[in-house]
Amino acid sequence: SKPASKGLASVMKQAAAKKAVALSEEELLAKGNITPDDVLSLNNPCHGYLCKTTDNTYGLDFVAFKLRDIDTNSVLFEVAKPADVPYEPPSDKDDDSGRFVRYEFPPEFLKLTTVGATVTFRVGETPLKNLRMIERHFFRDRLLKSFDFDFGFVIPGSTNTCEHIYELPQLNDKEILEMVNASYETRSDSFYFVDGKLIMHNRADYN
Repeated sequence: SKPASKGLASVMKQAAAKKAVALSEEELLAKGNITPDDVLSLNNPCHGYLCKTTDNTYGLDFVAFKLRDIDTNSVLFEVAKPADVPYEPPSDKDDDSGRFVRYEFPPEFLKLTTVGATVTFRVGETPLKNLRMIERHFFRDRLLKSFDFDFGFVIPGSTNTCEHIYELPQLNDKEILEMVNASYETRSDSFYFVDGKLIMHNRADYN
């Protein structure tokens, strides 16, 4: 039994060591083929983007977003593109303004426990296999929470609506005060993968 126990401990240590290895944003950009495990290991928010807008070759386009408090069903934030706005494929000439959002929420938002985020998105004529979103939320360089959602297979040429439920991190009064007094130092990265390939990276900050 001793050899088996030693082997298990060794395997566990190796697994822990692998999990602890995290590449920096610069190292990931140099690496090229960025995986879900890579972004899950990031220790701080990104300052740039880990893919190009033109990596979205699937016509993935988010057209509406609504955030609600699950406990009260009150709408906290809602935005939608006009229905008659056509999809414009990404171009090498695009700037990054279209993939960055600045949110303004009252301090009470930090005391919420559960919110629902409803997104409506459309896709082009190429099937999307294993669409996955990984969202990482940080305050300064401290990870607050990581979210991982699978959309599964998305039918070509379809418009889809789904709601993801977020169990928010529970913060004490000191943490809330610190975050309220540090405008826009709470940040998030949203990474979208199709069959394990990174096709979209959006960023946000919060006040």
